[in-house]
Amino acid sequence: MTHKIEVENIKCGGCMNSIKTALLKIENVTEVAIDKETDTITIDADNDRAVFVNTLSSLGYPEKGHNTLLHKGKSFVSCAVGNLTK
Repeated sequence: MTHKIEVENIKCGGCMNSIKTALLKIENVTEVAIDKETDTITIDADNDRAVFVNTLSSLGYPEKGHNTLLHKGKSFVSCAVGNLTK
């Protein structure tokens, strides 16, 4: 099954690295693609969509329209970690 989720706060390759690393750790995820231009994440997995939405939100990348100051702060931390682990 393919899930497409539009998110907030993707700024750079570090963000994308953090997102991809976290999603690939989830059981049954076979592929993750991120389109920075449209802020869309495509996930191939036989999981409930909510698992991915919750994981992304915890990293600071909530679904479009659900952004908060806390999410923005978390995304900066995730971005920095992603840049360090590239």
